[in-house]
Amino acid sequence: MKTSRMVVAFTNFTRYTAQADRLEDLVVARVMDRYYALAGSRIAAGGGRVVKFIGDGMLAVFPPKRAERGVLALVDLKDAADRFMEEQGWECRLLVKIHFGTVAAGRFGAGTARRYDVLGKTVNFAARLQGSGVTLSEEAYRLLGPEVRRRFKKHTPPVTYVRRLDVELPRWAGGG
Repeated sequence: MKTSRMVVAFTNFTRYTAQADRLEDLVVARVMDRYYALAGSRIAAGGGRVVKFIGDGMLAVFPPKRAERGVLALVDLKDAADRFMEEQGWECRLLVKIHFGTVAAGRFGAGTARRYDVLGKTVNFAARLQGSGVTLSEEAYRLLGPEVRRRFKKHTPPVTYVRRLDVELPRWAGGG
């Protein structure tokens, strides 16, 4: 195991438990297996790696040099996953939380169940980010160039950046 600087992303679905509770387990498993394939292809296209899936949750990492490509892949995944769930008749929408920092990376586990994982404060911070849609920490935001940064706006407190499309303005502020 070693420490590495990485972009860490957590995803999970809103209302997943409610949808899973109303359906047979095998139906849920088939839908989620198709989502896993979708997510895995988007993460790989962004130069990242899926560390693990746990139910509706996913942990993925990207090297810093692929941060911008990774963020764009995660935005694409959010849009594709939302469309996919809508096509299934599920009221679920994907939440994406992205942070950057140092992680302990390596093979962890017991016996033959050892597998690649990332652990540490950066992973925990990413998991606790609050937001709807796609949310970036300040550290992740700083890795982006001006073109990609324009897709996000500052959101406080604490300071995070959310994709502009994921923020609905109230009517008094010019929203629908």
